[in-house]
Amino acid sequence: MQKTVKTYHKPDYILLGVIISLLIIGIVMVYSSSYIWSEYKFGDSFYYLKRQLLFATAGIFSMFFVMFIPYSTWMRYAKVILLSCFILLFLVLIPGVGMVRGGAQSWIGVGAFSVQPSEFMKLGLIIFLATFLSKNQKKITSFKEGFFPSIILIFTAFGLIMLQPDLGTGMVLVLTSMIMVFVTGARLSHFFGLATLGLIGFVGLIISAPYRISRITAFLNPWEDPLGDGFQIIQSLYAIGPGGLLGLGLGESLQKYFYLPEPQTDFIFAILGEELGFIGGSVVICLFTLMLWRGIKISLEAPDLFARLLGLGVVSMLSIQAMINISVVIGLIPVTGITLPFLSYGGSSLTLTFCSVGILLNISRYTRI
Repeated sequence: MQKTVKTYHKPDYILLGVIISLLIIGIVMVYSSSYIWSEYKFGDSFYYLKRQLLFATAGIFSMFFVMFIPYSTWMRYAKVILLSCFILLFLVLIPGVGMVRGGAQSWIGVGAFSVQPSEFMKLGLIIFLATFLSKNQKKITSFKEGFFPSIILIFTAFGLIMLQPDLGTGMVLVLTSMIMVFVTGARLSHFFGLATLGLIGFVGLIISAPYRISRITAFLNPWEDPLGDGFQIIQSLYAIGPGGLLGLGLGESLQKYFYLPEPQTDFIFAILGEELGFIGGSVVICLFTLMLWRGIKISLEAPDLFARLLGLGVVSMLSIQAMINISVVIGLIPVTGITLPFLSYGGSSLTLTFCSVGILLNISRYTRI
């Protein structure tokens, strides 16, 4: 029997449960990983926890608000959203406007808080690409009319993000966009040509910045410079290794005692592995895998091409980011400086992540049943 389209029904509660589970684990781990550093730096062991709870509350409200906005609305405002994202990316590069943290000028201060424009661009580009590709599906096989305009747009955004520089976010943006272009029906020959140019460009990026060469050599042999470029990955492995099967116990991490820098952000999975062990880490990975499955299922059952591309873009972005972060923490790829969705401490990143999930949940309300 052929499936029918139901105009409006309940959202995907399995996906919602997975997201809430990841958030709860994240809140617990943010406190467990940060209270030592928080007490030392701010005189308040609950400093990061209180802010994370504030961000999480804003994120959950944003998710439910976005969940009730029909996904077709984003198509109408795709150009405005993308233009706003580009303006923010330009603003962050202006001295005195953009804030420098960890060697990257990636934030704009707003009162006591700050926002990261590259996080907005990830979602904004997904919305615009879903709109453009759904309207020009038949042209995507043409290099001039479909493939080339998409690639120019993607790498313009990537270039602005690299000026900050923020390679991790740039990688997520490019990989997510390439998946969307590929599933729309782009020719493999175009991708092979692009891969060749991309490899040349990647080598150029590495050569142009000595610190990137240092990160690669530190990845290959971190013990060659254990107090410098190899420090983070060594300390991360020192955290995961002793965790064993069941971990040292919640709150019992040793690496958070000023060995692993700011463990509540990029390397929170290392502290989780140390305290909750292989089982705890596996649970988190399984939750992300379940999120990926539900996201793909929602996309496949979406009623039109725009919804399918939009849903696929959102779940690809979240899954790729999680995969890169965990791969860095366990030493599979060089350090990129990217957070773990729903778990890592953060403001704009957490809020935008929840908005993205809100879009996916809204699409799930229109899926074919």
